[in-house]
Amino acid sequence: MPAPQPSQPSQTPQPSQPSHADQGALTSALSPVVPPVLAEVVRSGFVEGRHRGSLVVLGADGAVELALGEVTAPVFPRSANKPMQAAGVLRAGLDLAGERLALAAASHSGEPFHRDLARKMLAEYGLDPALLQCPPDLPLDAEERETYLASGAVPDRVTMNCSGKHTAMLAVCAQQGWPLETYLDPEHPLQRVIDRVVEDAAGEPVAAVGTDGCGAPLMAISLVGLARAFRSFVAAEPGSAERRVADAMRAHPEYVAGSRRADTWLMREVPGTLSKMGAEAVQAVALPDGRALAFKIEDGATRALGPVLARALTLLGVDAPVVERIGRAPLLGGAREVGEIRASF
Repeated sequence: MPAPQPSQPSQTPQPSQPSHADQGALTSALSPVVPPVLAEVVRSGFVEGRHRGSLVVLGADGAVELALGEVTAPVFPRSANKPMQAAGVLRAGLDLAGERLALAAASHSGEPFHRDLARKMLAEYGLDPALLQCPPDLPLDAEERETYLASGAVPDRVTMNCSGKHTAMLAVCAQQGWPLETYLDPEHPLQRVIDRVVEDAAGEPVAAVGTDGCGAPLMAISLVGLARAFRSFVAAEPGSAERRVADAMRAHPEYVAGSRRADTWLMREVPGTLSKMGAEAVQAVALPDGRALAFKIEDGATRALGPVLARALTLLGVDAPVVERIGRAPLLGGAREVGEIRASF
């Protein structure tokens, strides 16, 4: 008998291997740029966690002096957009000033003076609080929240930290005869004005429009654009919508934030500074000489905001006791201090 022949290899077609170019594109898609570590969580001398993020610092001439991470990609600034939204309300025709304009740009703590002014503004424009489309909420400030709940109060739209912004939006719509029930629609006349203000201030197109936690349209811009926007508000001509917002915020910082908030402390103790935080750990600051910064913590951890902000202010040469106060973020163990969150750049 003839000897058995070796079996032939299968002729089933094999998948083609990607080219080097294809492999590079795939690797790029699956491995986005990893932001640098901006803050470390140190417990008992041991680094137990890290917060990554991106940060940009602009010089007095508006040029980028420091860039950590990806600072030209779009982000949602969240409530750091509020100064631009308040300027949009002014451009649309509403005449606000002082504490009222500061509250329109606020993420307020829900303290009694915040709630009282929001209700007063609604009454001044003949608006029913039920028209507010921000969700009912508790005070943002932890101490105020305990007092509020102990009094038997329940979540309320006026108490929500964005109620000043929503009140101002409703007020200008009522004044202009624009629809009230759709004031949060991105195509509403007011929101189109705000969109243009954001683009003008940032010096770049809005990259995307989402929905913020309060329900309002949220315009995405880069961190460079955000820092540039804050710088433009500080440098704007007196009497312009942008300068009026900056001046009101700086004159009444407690209405922008609250009694126990870093934005309030910084604007009060470093004269001429414009400062606003946003949810998901976003922060923007402009100094009176035009220098500015903006950053975002990648994982949204607000506990890293203070240390990163303090370090960035130090790099900008801000030498004031409030910087150390803002940067202090102790960790506790057994009700005693055993570590800290600290900047790492």
